[in-house]
Amino acid sequence: MRQFLDATGRLWKDRALVGKIGSVFTSSATQHGGQESTILSFHITLLHHGMVIVGLPYLFEGQGGIDGITGGFPYGSSTIAGDTGGRMPSANELAAARFQGKYVAMIASKLGRFRKEIIDAMRE
Repeated sequence: MRQFLDATGRLWKDRALVGKIGSVFTSSATQHGGQESTILSFHITLLHHGMVIVGLPYLFEGQGGIDGITGGFPYGSSTIAGDTGGRMPSANELAAARFQGKYVAMIASKLGRFRKEIIDAMRE
């Protein structure tokens, strides 16, 4: 993924992603497999591109549960795949991903109407 992101230099040079929505989700083998740091390090590239980062807000109440092991944080949704990749996402992890996707789509829809106006105003 890092190689892919590093290959986006032309998009950066052309400022093609400025004002667009960026959102990240991930999976790892274990509960402590670096999900948060993976998402946060991805955010750095999105910020360099001038993107607006959208995470998984605490409006998604599944983040507050303590009834089982689950992925998901304000930075973005996640799942734990297990050391062989055989664990399927839990109902809560799937709900988190759906919530994040809907949230991203709603914000992108609203922002999209004003993106050019915002960029033009910032250039003045």
